[in-house]
Amino acid sequence: MAKEKTVYVCSNCGQDSPKWVGKCPSCGEWNTYVEEIVRKEPTNRRPVSGIETQKPRPLALSDIETDDEPRINMHDDELNRVLGGGLVPGSLVLIGGEPGIGKSTLVMQTVLHMPEKKILYVSGEESARQLKLRADRLSKASSDCLIVCETSLEQIYVHIKNTNPDLVIIDSIQTISTESIESSPGSIAQVRECSASILRFAKETHTPVLLIGHINKEGSIAGPKVLEHIVDTVLQFEGDQHYMYRILRSIKNRFGSTAELGIYEMRQDGLRQVNNPSELLLSQDHEGMSGVAIASAIEGIRPFLIETQALVSSAVYGNPQRSATGFDLRRMNMLLAVLEKRVGFKLAQKDVFLNIAGGLKVNDPAIDLPVISAILSSNMDAAIEPEVCMAGEIGLSGEIRPVNRIEQRIGEAEKLGFKRFLLPKYNLQGIDTKKLKIELVPVKKVEEAFRALFG
Repeated sequence: MAKEKTVYVCSNCGQDSPKWVGKCPSCGEWNTYVEEIVRKEPTNRRPVSGIETQKPRPLALSDIETDDEPRINMHDDELNRVLGGGLVPGSLVLIGGEPGIGKSTLVMQTVLHMPEKKILYVSGEESARQLKLRADRLSKASSDCLIVCETSLEQIYVHIKNTNPDLVIIDSIQTISTESIESSPGSIAQVRECSASILRFAKETHTPVLLIGHINKEGSIAGPKVLEHIVDTVLQFEGDQHYMYRILRSIKNRFGSTAELGIYEMRQDGLRQVNNPSELLLSQDHEGMSGVAIASAIEGIRPFLIETQALVSSAVYGNPQRSATGFDLRRMNMLLAVLEKRVGFKLAQKDVFLNIAGGLKVNDPAIDLPVISAILSSNMDAAIEPEVCMAGEIGLSGEIRPVNRIEQRIGEAEKLGFKRFLLPKYNLQGIDTKKLKIELVPVKKVEEAFRALFG
């Protein structure tokens, strides 16, 4: 007979305590403990997984075989790149994002393009009819994907044993519950136990599993933090619902780089891959417009050109306003201080608004130079030539520091027809300028860059 007891569990890290405490001793957060009712199973009983496996035994490192098993092609170049080259057999992947951002659409769209694989789609939120309507909207192609609406973990294992799928998709992990715990679905204990059991199933049977997860109001994956530690890969699907672009970022990846990102465009018939984001992130014509500078940024391994927009106006409502969309506000304040101290432009009594076009969030330090160029262009009401592109990091003394992978940045600008490229002087070493059709303008100080732009 199972014993029931009440414990208090930290909603941030999953640490449990027999009594309520104000500050979590593990993660240091305040007021994160919530009450959970759990039922402890006898120690001689293992949770039912529905799959018969041999008990593991210790092996010497030299005795472990590592076959180069090919990754599963998801038939989606953006998703394959973010995963590190495809889906690894036996891996557990978690996809999180805002409600309505397109998580289920992305997964369903991927499923419809994999007719060679037997896929079991477990839905705990939508009915089979809803999934069929979405599949018809996304693609007219027929797929042998198996759909089951189930929230019991034990019944899910029964379906897996009966169908023997090549890929399992669970939408979502917060709706799944196991009978061994008496708390409600979505609680910390349920999410922790279900995800640990699914991980054990994936590793023992070598079957890849895709989990869809909710996020909380802070923007992190809902449930205990241990959920992100358990899975092999955490993908964040983000973007503003008012913009048509969606960005798939890799937050954690045991089989690839976490610097990769995939860009999608939300359309009526689903998500379209954006293979060349530079053309979409540049407005068609900004000739004669002040406050616009083109930056050559890199996210992951792919370079793309983005439009940096700035507006500087006199502060008529008292304290000057500082606002940045898609760029770190504290870094913008630092750049404004460099402009005032090192270059002599007085911006203390002016409102400064900065926007990265297209709704992107960019962390590349190489867009410092385009940011201050756009701010100065708006302040002087002088337009930058539309065929000029730039990249460079700004130091506190006003110097322009070198940036990484400058050849890729120059190549992207040259491919899109730009005539001049401002780059840090130290980056010019080792570049064969004879083969380039674009004029390189090396600059060492911020003043030199402004003279090259505005004369």
